[in-house]
Amino acid sequence: MKLLILQHVRVEHPGIFRSFLQEDGHDWVSVQLDEGESPPSLKGFDALWVMGGPMDVWEEDSYPWLRDEKRLIQEAVEERGMPFLGLCLGHQLLAEALGGKCGKAERSEIGIMSVQLTEIGADGIIFDDFPDQFSCLQWHGAEIEQMPSGATCLATSPDCAVQAMAWGPRAYSTQFHLEVEPDTVANWMDIPVYRSSLVAALGEAWSRAGEVSGRAALTVLPGLRFNSAGGPMTIDAESHHSTLNLVIARGGREGLQVVKRLGPVDANAGCLV
Repeated sequence: MKLLILQHVRVEHPGIFRSFLQEDGHDWVSVQLDEGESPPSLKGFDALWVMGGPMDVWEEDSYPWLRDEKRLIQEAVEERGMPFLGLCLGHQLLAEALGGKCGKAERSEIGIMSVQLTEIGADGIIFDDFPDQFSCLQWHGAEIEQMPSGATCLATSPDCAVQAMAWGPRAYSTQFHLEVEPDTVANWMDIPVYRSSLVAALGEAWSRAGEVSGRAALTVLPGLRFNSAGGPMTIDAESHHSTLNLVIARGGREGLQVVKRLGPVDANAGCLV
């Protein structure tokens, strides 16, 4: 099999999937759209993959090639029925290319976060052997607001309704990142907009540390107080654990239903790390 892979910044490549493709004997051609490269004709390719990137799907005036990219995706998926995989920006581009709509997310998702498979997602082949709920790397400030006609939602989260999507039998996409490798986050920190978004998520620790690095942040975490999606949190100075705003919830196919909110629960001082 020969794949055409569209990239929007050089460090957002297929990641760990490159090893899988090589092991299975597949070939691919990567096109750096942000560097002025034009994609070739789809003729001779068996599948199309579209990776993530720091731009938004609606920034066509700043990135005119987005228009051509959407047309190519539409041709590949709707006209040719080619297998398609889109990740992050590629997920959003698939939606827009087929008539859906994307917009700014009410709350950005950055970090390791949980997603929940829908009933259709749990029963399908793309997430075979995945648990119904799992953690993954998120790094986005935009989202699909309206799926294209005929699309199916495969996974969701409280802050992003469409975490994974299918269109027809061969086109799949995820808002989260499945391609990560040990050095992925470090490499993405070289992209200014990604760096600033991560600093915003962990800004107070890094501001106190005086530099942006994981090692620096660790030195100032003890005693740090900050607001999280679940409410105020504090890193215990002795144990290095954090207070957690806990709830008791009942899980099912339809998601989680909160039974009782416990509020902030302090770290166990006897549990040292």
